[in-house]
Amino acid sequence: MRVRNIVQSWSKILRGHTPILSIEITRECPLRCPGCYAYGADHLGGDVTLRELSDKRGDDLITGVLSLVDQHKPLQVTLVGGEPMVRHRELSVILPALAQRGIFAMVVTSGIITIPSEWMNLTNLIVAVSIDGLPEHHDVRRAPATYERLLQNIQGRHINVHWTITAQMFARASYLEEYVRFWSEREEVRNIWVSLYSPQLGEESAERLNAEQRQQAANELSRLRRIYPKLLTPDGYTKALLHPPASPQHCTFSRMSKNYSADLKTRVEPCVFGGNPDCSQCGCSISAAAHWISEYTLAGPLKAKHLLRSSMAIGNTLANLQHMSPPSWLEREQTPVQESGDLVQISVRK
Repeated sequence: MRVRNIVQSWSKILRGHTPILSIEITRECPLRCPGCYAYGADHLGGDVTLRELSDKRGDDLITGVLSLVDQHKPLQVTLVGGEPMVRHRELSVILPALAQRGIFAMVVTSGIITIPSEWMNLTNLIVAVSIDGLPEHHDVRRAPATYERLLQNIQGRHINVHWTITAQMFARASYLEEYVRFWSEREEVRNIWVSLYSPQLGEESAERLNAEQRQQAANELSRLRRIYPKLLTPDGYTKALLHPPASPQHCTFSRMSKNYSADLKTRVEPCVFGGNPDCSQCGCSISAAAHWISEYTLAGPLKAKHLLRSSMAIGNTLANLQHMSPPSWLEREQTPVQESGDLVQISVRK
């Protein structure tokens, strides 16, 4: 990573861009996965659930999504659900439009529906397929999106695998390596991303990892990445998994993203998980990556987070002068974030 790359990306924040825009484009999903945060009773704050929202389709969905994009000017758009591939016809219009705007896009799917081959020709597109373990666990959790079906649906495509590690996977010492080996050998797979199961506050479930299992996962992932290049878990990343931000106000990902649900109006807060996430047990791959990058040393005592916070302050000022909607970090921050040794201290109040 170079200083220039960080400066080029984050300098767009100065012009009022929202770094990450996440949209649940449909309330529909043919799966009933244990531990799915999207369908939790508190995912949208408790007043309404995802299944109760009035979602959109056809031209209304296309226009609505692109309107949000034009409003927030994101650097990246993540399209989730529900199961976003239920709206693959609309996505086949939305994704080329995002490519024309020069926006990075990611579709996160279970692999239940075949990925259109023409998507593979789009620039700046990642299709991430969530594959929760080996068949003994995945096929139970994610039926009917079984291994047999998703292997057919990704044939001839290029995908990234997103893997959420749960407590059940530690029953066999070789489990993690078996998983990484299987997907590393598939020619369709470009990279493997890893999350640890992220619970809600007070949750006691079979999926939740204890402290020993989190440490074991970090150690094993550090070892495996040296054997399997497709596994994206550098040392700084695994350290971030073990030491997640203490709250949404300290989470770089939460502060840099805006998240909308299926009616394209309801906001998902404080991050994509919604509800009341247990930040002390967060294992989100994107949050860990953002936290890791924010701690990256640019020069001397200057870290990437210092540049980010300066950009946030200037972006907020420009937004106010131009009467734009407030940036995502301003909407979320209730109290100042204080950290010892920072070169830049920002205190933002509503």
